[in-house]
Amino acid sequence: MAFLGFRAYPTPILKPLWPFFASSAIVYVLLSKVQYAGVRSPEFAKDPKNPYAKQIAKEHH
Repeated sequence: MAFLGFRAYPTPILKPLWPFFASSAIVYVLLSKVQYAGVRSPEFAKDPKNPYAKQIAKEHH
């Protein structure tokens, strides 16, 4: 008996996709660290176009 289209044997979704979820989390963390380092580099820390310039100036004083 199918209840709203659900069968007795559900298709596994998370089990075969866990490597993709794990790798996306790792890539997100690594790219956020790269962005954090790039924005605070001496070359771009004092750039007026930098959206974090005020925050960086507060951290250094």
